[in-house]
Amino acid sequence: MTPAGHQSTLFLALRRLRAPLLTLIVIFSVSVLGLTLVPGVDGEQMSFFHAFYFISYTATTIGFGEVPEVFSEQQRLWVTICIYMAVVGWAYTIGSVFALLQNQTFRNAVDTAHFARQVRRIHEPFYLVCGYGETGRLVCKALDRLGERAVVVEHDPIKASEQELHGYVTDIPCLTADARLPETLRFAGLTNRNCRGVLALTDDDNANLAIAISARLLAPKLPALCRASSADVAANMASFGTRHIINPFAKFAEYLALALHAPNTYHLLTWLTGLPGSAVERHRDPPLGKWVLCGYGGFGKILVEAFDQEGVPVIIIDRDAPDGHGHRVVRGDATGGATLERANIQQAVGIVASTGNDIDNLSIAVTARELNPDLFVILRMNAYANHALFDAFESDVTVVPSEIIGHECLAVLTTPLLEPFLAEIATKDDAWSAELVEQLTDRFGWTVPAVWSVRLNLRRAPALYRHLMRNSGSVCLGDLLRNPHDRAAALEAAVLYLRRDDDDHIIRPSPDEIIRPGDRLLLVGLPAARRDFALTVANSHTLDYVLTGADRPGGWVWEWLAERRRRAADAG
Repeated sequence: MTPAGHQSTLFLALRRLRAPLLTLIVIFSVSVLGLTLVPGVDGEQMSFFHAFYFISYTATTIGFGEVPEVFSEQQRLWVTICIYMAVVGWAYTIGSVFALLQNQTFRNAVDTAHFARQVRRIHEPFYLVCGYGETGRLVCKALDRLGERAVVVEHDPIKASEQELHGYVTDIPCLTADARLPETLRFAGLTNRNCRGVLALTDDDNANLAIAISARLLAPKLPALCRASSADVAANMASFGTRHIINPFAKFAEYLALALHAPNTYHLLTWLTGLPGSAVERHRDPPLGKWVLCGYGGFGKILVEAFDQEGVPVIIIDRDAPDGHGHRVVRGDATGGATLERANIQQAVGIVASTGNDIDNLSIAVTARELNPDLFVILRMNAYANHALFDAFESDVTVVPSEIIGHECLAVLTTPLLEPFLAEIATKDDAWSAELVEQLTDRFGWTVPAVWSVRLNLRRAPALYRHLMRNSGSVCLGDLLRNPHDRAAALEAAVLYLRRDDDDHIIRPSPDEIIRPGDRLLLVGLPAARRDFALTVANSHTLDYVLTGADRPGGWVWEWLAERRRRAADAG
């Protein structure tokens, strides 16, 4: 049942309980009518009010002892019949109520009504996440850590029920429904003015395509981030104007190609796009030389193209690969040492275990390391539930599709300037990236920092925007990077990128750069520095202290007293 069919759980309950309710009404009516017709002790009949009063507490099994008058034998006989009729009627009604409560359609209606109330109560920006698998959980966890709200739509009731077990700081409304249906997305808040983006993260490419089309037509201004595993579906999404299409395997191939010819740029990228607060260990760089790739499926073919792009020779091991597209193919099971030896594993510098089976990939890696301990090992992990096994094996790189998609989604949604900045640094040489990585990690460490972007406008930076409009050209970038608690100390943050509407884009702008209203800044630093910078640009008193050192009193009462003291001092 779609959300559009849930007009009212009350009407649905009344339809399902129509027969037992009518039965109770008939029993009650017949009981009251009969009691008014049966003669009493002195031959007088009971009034309708007294009959209604008596049957009300009798038929409802209250058992109240007050009666209007002593009953005759005929009245007692009729009351006995009414009691048994009421018991049968209530048993039938209660049984029907329990059956209704166990009815899946009714439970769906109640859950949907509860979900609708939760969504209506969200008065801050939120993101609509379609699919609560490994990737959806990762994205929701990261959004919750960043203080962002999310709404989830998941078709599988088992996965949807797991959402309540993950202990989020804020409540995340979750609807068990088919996200391919436009009405489901509308019901989940796609057209809500507080919705800031939609993420199609299901494991079904066709479902993600349907979500992308609905988002494009129903909310064309919203950013839509869609997962796609095939090139055909990605092309179809692009034809509908989907701006962000994420193929985890193609994205990793880009990272691998980057790591082969510009390892420092790759380290900078992984450090900036990791999950906030997680530690990034700088591992050895992938070497140039002959590689062995095990598993020539969709992922394997994309990696081979990346190796070809970098001019790296590769030997393919696959059970039944028909053609290696110009590369040597060794047919067999890569989990066996004999097959790896036929691929000259001893002379290889690296191996990629890229099959669709996690146990096979681990077996390949272990066997290859025994034959060549110096191998650079890249492991594909298909199911995140096996992460304990992959953590136990010390691979150089573990490919986790859910993490790749999650990192990309967070970078695009929460830090819009990060994507163009990464595109800019990809054009720089590796020595430039090495210098930047060294400067940033020496200052902030290898723990993934807070990365954020801010536009210097009236909504995001009201105090700074008003100051700039009154005093054009009066604030340098370095002036803002002071600690608002002690302006003599530097803020634990750095500006990586400055972007202006006139296409004036500056990477690593100088502290002497004059900022203008409407500028967009990409910053990196400690989480506390992010809060301090937000305070500086939003609060006029804090901004004055940072720029001039003047510590003005806050609040209109203290300002009035300070002004009064100044006038008294001038008059004296």
